[in-house]
Amino acid sequence: MELRQLQYFVAVAEERHFTRAARRMLVAQSGLSASIRSLERELGAPLFVRSTRRVELTDAGHALLPEARQALAKAEDARDVVAAVRGLLRGTLRVGTLQCLGGLDVPRVLADFRARHPGVEIRLQQDGSGALLDGVRQGTLDLAFTADDGRGGDGLHLTPLAAEPMVLACGPDHPLAARSEVRLADLAGSPFVDFTDSWGTRGAADRMLAAHGVERRVELEVNDVHTLLELVAYGLGVAIVPEHFRGKNATAVFVPIADAEPWRTTAVTAAAGSGTAARALLGMVTAASAPQCR
Repeated sequence: MELRQLQYFVAVAEERHFTRAARRMLVAQSGLSASIRSLERELGAPLFVRSTRRVELTDAGHALLPEARQALAKAEDARDVVAAVRGLLRGTLRVGTLQCLGGLDVPRVLADFRARHPGVEIRLQQDGSGALLDGVRQGTLDLAFTADDGRGGDGLHLTPLAAEPMVLACGPDHPLAARSEVRLADLAGSPFVDFTDSWGTRGAADRMLAAHGVERRVELEVNDVHTLLELVAYGLGVAIVPEHFRGKNATAVFVPIADAEPWRTTAVTAAAGSGTAARALLGMVTAASAPQCR
């Protein structure tokens, strides 16, 4: 089994199409197809179900995909380690992040990393916590900045970065807007504006309210911070959000919640180990954020 075969296999698995995979790998489709057939013969099992329009992974293909990605990552890491000994850092760093992450200025971090390691290509993906964690597990992301919302589980290593209070966001005319502090029980019966289930803040609010016996109804679901705060500011509902959201809307009122759990930001890598570039980025971030985690 050769690394080139695994590269072709991963390309076809991700593109779901032999022609697109060949174009991506800059090879003739006939050569790529022959390499895949050779790999299937060596493994003794078909890896794809082929049709005229697209291809799908077989059970054997699904089983091989994470192992193939890991093998390719290890091979790349081996090259990076040798380059690092020579004072260089190279390769591709695939980073995932939440929208409006608290406690960490991701654009600045990536800019600092680029300045230190110009030979590393950075690819960035923004998504919800669940998708980012899955990306690290499956090997499509090297590192993710997300929320510590209890969904880490096996196969991941979580490094705490920052913690901040969760607060109530409400309109200026809301009965709770004039309070200096509220409790979760005070929110019973209030209509809520919240993010979709893929957002870590949604899960955190669900768990906190359930733990305090507060049933709630989410009337409006959105997928970006600014729309959520605009809906709240117009009095269409309340929301439980991290404190750093204060700076994103001048009309909404933010009230401390006495019994809310803090919102924790974390860096996630694979438990089995990460590449040289990912370790370098993680080292930069933890060194800068250590005081916030105490």
